[in-house]
This record gives sequence, structure tokens and C-alpha cells, in this order.
Amino acid sequence: MPSSLVTWRSLQKESHLRQGIRTSLADWSRFALQPSGLQPAAHHLRLIAELEAVSRGELDRLLVLMPPGAAKSTYASVLFPAWWFTQHPSSAIIGASYTADLAAHFSRQVRNLIGEHATRLGCSLAADQRNAASWRTSAGGSYHSAGVHGPIVGRRADLVVIDDPIKSQAEADSAAKRDHIWSWYRSDLIPRLKPRGRVVIIMTRWHEDDLGGRLLQGSENWRSLCLPALATEDDPLGRAPGEPLWPEWEDRAALQRKRDAIGERAWSALFQQSPKAAVSGMFRLDRIGLLDAEPHCDGAVVRAWDLAATNQGAGRNPDWTVGLKLLRAASGQFVILDIVRLRGGPHEVEEAIAETARRDGFGVTIGLPQDPGQAGRAQVLYLTRKLVGYQVKASPETGAKATRASPIASQCGAGNVQLVRARWNAAFLEELQVFPDGEKDDQVDALSRAFGMLTPDVAPARVVRLPILAR
Repeated sequence: MPSSLVTWRSLQKESHLRQGIRTSLADWSRFALQPSGLQPAAHHLRLIAELEAVSRGELDRLLVLMPPGAAKSTYASVLFPAWWFTQHPSSAIIGASYTADLAAHFSRQVRNLIGEHATRLGCSLAADQRNAASWRTSAGGSYHSAGVHGPIVGRRADLVVIDDPIKSQAEADSAAKRDHIWSWYRSDLIPRLKPRGRVVIIMTRWHEDDLGGRLLQGSENWRSLCLPALATEDDPLGRAPGEPLWPEWEDRAALQRKRDAIGERAWSALFQQSPKAAVSGMFRLDRIGLLDAEPHCDGAVVRAWDLAATNQGAGRNPDWTVGLKLLRAASGQFVILDIVRLRGGPHEVEEAIAETARRDGFGVTIGLPQDPGQAGRAQVLYLTRKLVGYQVKASPETGAKATRASPIASQCGAGNVQLVRARWNAAFLEELQVFPDGEKDDQVDALSRAFGMLTPDVAPARVVRLPILAR
């Protein structure tokens, strides 16, 4: 065969390869993974299709939920950003993870891929781009990496990729840590997004109230790609229930060994993407029902308050002011309709009580605690005057907290208590989960008062600690 024909065919083959790489994330992924001997599995191809939709602008918010070891980071945090620059040469990417070191690790891999395959990708690095955490392309594109807690002031992004925003179970179980991540996302990161910017989050679930949980409960329109380790009903990949996600990598027996080793709570969260709170010794959380909407039924409704008046500040973790709205339905069921929870000084607390009363209406009875002594009576009198027209009941707290909570805990154990599904559920259930041994009990105190207002003839029972069961 003439050498010129061999050369022509080689050039044609290379041209087809370049065209495939530059137009298809799947082709680019297959090519880039050749040295490792890996090929995209079914769940990777589904993830690739979603990421391509993000690149085309058909999606602007994508939440990827998969178990550890599913190679989701390889595709979403390494291969995708490198290919993104072939589609959007002069764009800016911010990559974030729970630590700056992990974010820089992904950034370095992306940079190295572009440096190695610049000709085939059709994009190249600018001269002298040695900084792994922040670098530029020759077409004016940029990549900046940061930890979840790190600063990104002065940066702008067309694409944000957040990979593993939560470091550990201990961090996920901390309400303060979850609030910090949420505040960083809303206040630091999202304002950096350019118009028509896109966000991809890759994570495993840790907690009902983690970043993924809050986003799914929020107002933004997120596309969620949720692929558990073992398939459940209506699996996005069409798997039969119980079928492994990546059987070539980890079969059912290997997954069962992990399940036995880590326990049901961690398995449900990390591998099945369905986090659940553990069950308290006093409150049976597994017996509390969830309603998708407030029920339309007759019954008495109260809003009971547990008051605190200390501003949050550095080095302080003050109590919360809590207003819990409880319905006693004609059927005898108790339904927690709403919880207002805030930290603030006396003025903020007073305004919150008044505003909540206006929102609830005159048909809801308001319950206030009365501290002993003249100061307590004066506070109740002052608040009652601000609530002219409303029915207000004030009474002192008597007895131990666990004793006051025991009647409603018994109702929870009997399956007689329900919650309306809302953002406040996770924090409320978390407090019940550890009561009376937890750091905070403000919501439990408000619940006890509300229940007492609706059942004045029920005396507190003797407290019996139940064995801890998996939810």
C-alpha cells in the first residue's frame, strides 16, 4: 500500500477522532480512559448524557447523587470540565470541594488532561500555567478551585462544579456545619455565577438536611440524578429492584459486606441516597408520619412558644426561640403544622411572635411560658398587650423537661403524631432523636407546651426510655 494512502487514512482517522472528542463527551471519556483500561458503564453513560445537557444549556442545575466508588467524580469533576472548554473556550469554571486540597487535586487533573490532549481537544493552556489551584487557557478560559469554606471573592463563573461538599458524618450531623455550608453556597458562591451560569453538584447523601436535601426542598428547579447502590422501584436506569449499580465493579455480595460493616443508617444515606435519622430512646421517630400538605380538617390549633433572647455571636451557641403550631384533629391525631425558629434579641423575638400571630390568624391560640418572679409576669403582660385580639395562654414551666415531654412522646410511640413535610422537619427530628441528651431542647419544650394546651387533663406519665431502633 502506498505510503501516501497510509498517511491519508491516518489523517482521516485522526480527523474523525478529533471530531468525535470535540462533539461528544462520551467519545472523549472513552478516549481519555483508554490508558486505564476502563470504559463507561451504564450509569456513567446516563451521567454523561445529563452533563452534555448542562453544556448545551438545557439544564442549569444538576444534582448527582451516587454512592462512594461509583466513579462519579472521574466523569463530572475531571473529564467534563476538560471537555467543557472545547464547547465554551473563553468561559470560567469554579471547582469546589470540602477542602481546598481536594479541589486543587481535581483542578490539577483537569489541567493535565488539557495539557496532554490539547490538539485533539482543540484547546490548550496559556503559557506558564503551573498553579494547580488556578490556571487559564490560551483562549481566555479559566479554572479556579477552592474549598467549601474558602474565599472566592473576585471570581466569576459560567460553570460551578461542587464535588463532595461534606467531609464526614460528624460534619453532616452538626447543624452548625450544615448551616455554614448552606450559607457559603447561597452567600458566597451563587453571587459569583454569571447570567445563564450553570451549577453541577456531585455528592453522596449524609443527612436529611445536608446541602442536597436543602436544595431539593428549595425553590430552584434542580434536576436530580439519583442512582442508589442497589436499585429501588422506578430506577432511572431501568434496573430491577435490588440490582447493583456497577456489578462489574462491585457485585451484590460485596455490597452486602459493606452494608453489614457500616450499619443501616450509613448504608441508607451513603449508598442508597436516602438518609434517615436514628431513633431516640424516648421519641419513636419511626412512628411519626409525614404529610405532603396541611390537612383540611376541623380541630383545635395552638402555637406554643419557647423563648430565648440571646443573639448568636462568635464563640456562642445560644438557645433558639421556637414557635410550634400543633393541630388536634377531630380524629384524635396530632399534626405539627409549622415551626418558627430564630435567634435574636428581645426585640426580634417580640416581632417574630407578633408577625407569626398575624400570619396564623385569630383562630390559633398562643401559648407563652411565664418565668418565675416579677420579671416573668411583666414579660408576659407586655407580650399579651402586643397580641390584642388573640387568645393568649401563659403558664409557668413545672417539672423536668423529660417529664413534660413524656405525654407527647407516648403519642409519637403510638403512631398518633404527624408532620407536614417542610424544611424545618430535619432539624426538628434531629432534636427529638437525641432528646433528652442533646445540646438543644427548645423545639421539644415548645412541643410539650403545645400538647399540654390541647390536652389539659393529661398528666405527665413516668418516663420510660425505649431501646434504640433503626428508623
